[in-house]
Amino acid sequence: MLHPCTCSLPSSNSISKFIADHPSLSMLETKCTTMRDLHQLHSHIIKTGLANDTIAISRVLSFCATSPYGDLNYAMLLFSHHPHPNAFMWNTLIRALSHSSTPHLAIRLFLAMLHSPTQPQNLTFPSLFASYAHLGLAHHGSQLHGMVLKLGLASDPYIRNAMLYMYARCGRMTEALRLSSDCLTNFDVVACNSMLMGLARTGMIDECRDLFALMPSRSVVTWSTMISGCVRNGKCKEALNLFYQMQEGGVKPNANVLVSLLGACASLGALDQGQWIHAYIEKNSIELNPIVTTAIIDMYCKCGSIDKALHVFESAPIRALSSWNSMVLGLATHGHCKEAIRLFTRLQTCGVRPDNVTFIGILMACSHSGMVDEAWHYFSLMASVYNIEPTVEHYGCMVDALGRAGLLAEAEGLIAKMPMKPDSVIWGALLSACRTHGNVEIGERAARGVLESDPWDSGGYVILSNTLAQGGEFRDAMSTRVRMKEEGVRKEPGCSMIEVNGLTHEFVCGGVLHPESKEIFELLNVLALEIRGASNEELSMHC
Repeated sequence: MLHPCTCSLPSSNSISKFIADHPSLSMLETKCTTMRDLHQLHSHIIKTGLANDTIAISRVLSFCATSPYGDLNYAMLLFSHHPHPNAFMWNTLIRALSHSSTPHLAIRLFLAMLHSPTQPQNLTFPSLFASYAHLGLAHHGSQLHGMVLKLGLASDPYIRNAMLYMYARCGRMTEALRLSSDCLTNFDVVACNSMLMGLARTGMIDECRDLFALMPSRSVVTWSTMISGCVRNGKCKEALNLFYQMQEGGVKPNANVLVSLLGACASLGALDQGQWIHAYIEKNSIELNPIVTTAIIDMYCKCGSIDKALHVFESAPIRALSSWNSMVLGLATHGHCKEAIRLFTRLQTCGVRPDNVTFIGILMACSHSGMVDEAWHYFSLMASVYNIEPTVEHYGCMVDALGRAGLLAEAEGLIAKMPMKPDSVIWGALLSACRTHGNVEIGERAARGVLESDPWDSGGYVILSNTLAQGGEFRDAMSTRVRMKEEGVRKEPGCSMIEVNGLTHEFVCGGVLHPESKEIFELLNVLALEIRGASNEELSMHC
């Protein structure tokens, strides 16, 4: 194998002179804005005898592979027809494939390169590590790491950072930390960003904070990684605080930051802050691509503002399937079930192909509105028309629909026929329905299913106890509570949140951590006395 540095490439001066001597090539940068333009230019190159010239065809291939107006498939076709592709052509196509939806093709092309006269060089490897990162194949990436060490390229900062990114993204933090020792000492911002991402992905949010605090300089990627890491780990308030710090530091957020923040607002139910971020997006003319649009719709739906979510959906320049799904789920969750079904019908007439998430939304809508026959219709539609195999979530929706309608035996029968093992959520849906309809016999079997699936699920014990008590079996209800205590299972305290003047207040049942808890309890006592007094007064009037 040749050492990468021995690969001969034309100098930049010779390339510039070649392009100057052939004006048609300079048109790539100035005239080509569509593949139609490129086809015409390619035809001209063939007519003038430049089709077999490596420099000429390299420029055409580069345009097809990297330009927003290009066509990666056409680039691959050009590459396959060239008898002697040079290192630039190999590297350009590997890089383009690594950032495409088919990164495995970059690896396949690299394996072909190893059997060609052109051997890999330092520019080849970063893209390959990116491919392994996106595919989650750290084991195979470590073999490529070994090749880098043999070639003496491990000190190359671009390769080192690409390896670090791969290990961090795949959750291999031991290898990532070993690679990052020098990077963190010298505060390489790219390496630190990769470490932040890896730590956040593995739930090490405290270590994220420590590293973030040590960084002397932070790019927008740093802030984006830290904010999305907080949201991913349920630290939504902290994510919003980081955004305020980011603004104070004069760093302009990108779309990734804003999408993460909209997710934080959705989780907190922080409508005022979500509206502010939406207004910021509009004021700063940030592109409403499908990801941003879906995040806005999802935020409004989860904050209870369905009308605003519908307005964003209807006015969106592009409606991706994710936007349709968020709107269907939002309508179903908030009881607008007929509207959700109408939107699903409209989705089909628009030629959009629904996926498994779409059917979760429509089945939920049928369940909440008591439309069992329609639920069965859509459930069968999944496999028969769209070739989508129902998952445990779809079966859960069907069990919920049958349970709400009081068809408990049918719901239990469906669970028995499931092709996968039912989880505690499915058994819990049946158990909850049994409590509603007072069916102790099926409720006990459902409770056993909950506790076998998740022995630490406090809800199973509590609902079973309530179901038994409702059926008059108070001794069994009490023994269920005793067993729960003996097993060391604790019921999670209830929690609610309310937004007032842009601030989200969280209240836990029996909690006293809120800074104004003393005043709140005092006011509650006053209200309780006033209600009691009003009730007594009304009672005396009737007497």
